[in-house]
Amino acid sequence: MGDAIQVNDRVGPAFGTRRVGYRIMGGSARKSLRLAVSFSALSVLAACGGGSSGGSGGGLVSVAPTPTPSPTPTPAAVSQQDAARLARQATFGPTTEVVNRIVTLGINGWIDEQLSATGSRYDDIASSTAVLQNFCTGSTDTACNRKYFSREPVAMRFYADAMVAPDQLRQRVAFALSQILVASETEVNETTGIAAYQQILLSGAFGNYRDILQNVTMSSYMGDYLDMADSNRTAPSENYAREMLQLFSMGPDQLNMDGTRRLDATGAAIPTYTPDDIKGVARALTGWTYPRLNGAATSDNNARDYSQAMIVIASRYDITAKSFLGATVPAGASQQDSVKAAVDAAFNHASTAPYVSKALIQQLVTSNPSPAYVGRVAARFADNGSGVRGDMKAVVRAILTDVEARGAARTGTNDGKVKEPVLAMIALMRAVGMTTDGYPFVTQDNGIAQAVFRSPSVFNFYPPDYPLPGNVTLKSGPSKLLTTSNVVRVHNLIYNWTVSGDQTRSEFTTNPGIPGWTGSKTEWGAWEAMGTDTDAMIARIDLLLMANTMTDAQKAALRAAAAAITNADANLQARRRAQMLLYIVGTSPHFLVDR
Repeated sequence: MGDAIQVNDRVGPAFGTRRVGYRIMGGSARKSLRLAVSFSALSVLAACGGGSSGGSGGGLVSVAPTPTPSPTPTPAAVSQQDAARLARQATFGPTTEVVNRIVTLGINGWIDEQLSATGSRYDDIASSTAVLQNFCTGSTDTACNRKYFSREPVAMRFYADAMVAPDQLRQRVAFALSQILVASETEVNETTGIAAYQQILLSGAFGNYRDILQNVTMSSYMGDYLDMADSNRTAPSENYAREMLQLFSMGPDQLNMDGTRRLDATGAAIPTYTPDDIKGVARALTGWTYPRLNGAATSDNNARDYSQAMIVIASRYDITAKSFLGATVPAGASQQDSVKAAVDAAFNHASTAPYVSKALIQQLVTSNPSPAYVGRVAARFADNGSGVRGDMKAVVRAILTDVEARGAARTGTNDGKVKEPVLAMIALMRAVGMTTDGYPFVTQDNGIAQAVFRSPSVFNFYPPDYPLPGNVTLKSGPSKLLTTSNVVRVHNLIYNWTVSGDQTRSEFTTNPGIPGWTGSKTEWGAWEAMGTDTDAMIARIDLLLMANTMTDAQKAALRAAAAAITNADANLQARRRAQMLLYIVGTSPHFLVDR
């Protein structure tokens, strides 16, 4: 017989601002159980510094201090707590295997291993499903549009690889890049294009940022998304030119190396570019179009091949001289040379190193990095120690080994960041244990306001400078997604995949007709094997969901919660206890805020 659950609202301090009382009736036992679970976005925000008027981030300076050239070296010995913290920052969520590997290899040793790890890919999807735009017209395949004209196959691969593929750091950096250099299914829904674009970011995650910027610029998918494709000399589109400067490289305001804004004599920010710069870059980017499938004419818009880079269409290219950002392209220069000049000007701009470095820190470690932290990472972006600018391996290592990223969980009001819904969903299930083709996640992510690869605009799901509610200085981009209704949706999802997370769930078993579907299964066997050893359950949850920061009072509350769940079936009792404990912690700010 299934367990009946009654919910009663109570106030209490153990895991958040509210307690929720559950009455679990299993077997012959009937016991009351009150669990401390936060159902308020404000409790999550408070755990990230909300409500405080203090903190840094407010002062703007005109001259930056000289940044420290390299981060503080990481000690050789690594605690489980710091290993779990690194796993939060550099993977899609800690597992016991990842934590143990970090402890064994050390921080830099694990990063070295990850920099050479492989496993995830999208290029096979990009090369296998290119079809004509009208391909599904009259098709009897009810899944045709979802196979060829949606994000679903690519998103499924993203989630499947995020759950188990060994190259976790590469994937995590690629995901960060996808939220900086945004292209979205909202505007262009061609599956091969989505896959090819995400492969650019995955392949470039440990390459050079200039190559990423070049490949993004020439992407047919991006060409459609921001209108560089078919931009004509008679009326150049300024969309891509503007966003390449504003969002993909230097940002709108000139920056010191520590990420603070440079100011003029009146105290105003100094723009990085002018309207004439945008016009000049736009002219330099004219004369490109989509390759076509099956040798079709360049006028056939049903045969666009989004899996390949754009190709030259000379008649649309502006051959006159162009000037922008201090660079000059002479009259008669080739289209390739014009693109190179535009990308070089953006990549080499003085503000690009701090802008990109800060954006990556905010994605991986903290929403409010100190200027010194930004400066140290930006110095590595500008020069990896061997005279190379834009070396992503050096940048990623600098971010993850910095003194502000390592050590025990930081508890200052400026430290940490709110988990965005997608990361919360994946991290929870990596901790639980799940074999999946990714389909269950695709069915849920839109409902929690973060359908991967379907950002509502080029500005991503949230701006990085979104203000932390209740605080006058701190920023918290993901908090934009924590509306009251979406917090409830996230909690409901966590409940459904823990307390109600048995194999009968339809999203685990329903075949959507999409290539790669194998079904999904939550692995409760390891939790059942713990039997009545509640302390072992709590220790595992503490490590994987709270990075070993659980207090004695919180452990006692969980023991009481577990003891109130009984069932004549020993395995089912152990599973139900684990599911409830995972739900309690998984919906608390101690899990939903990374520090």
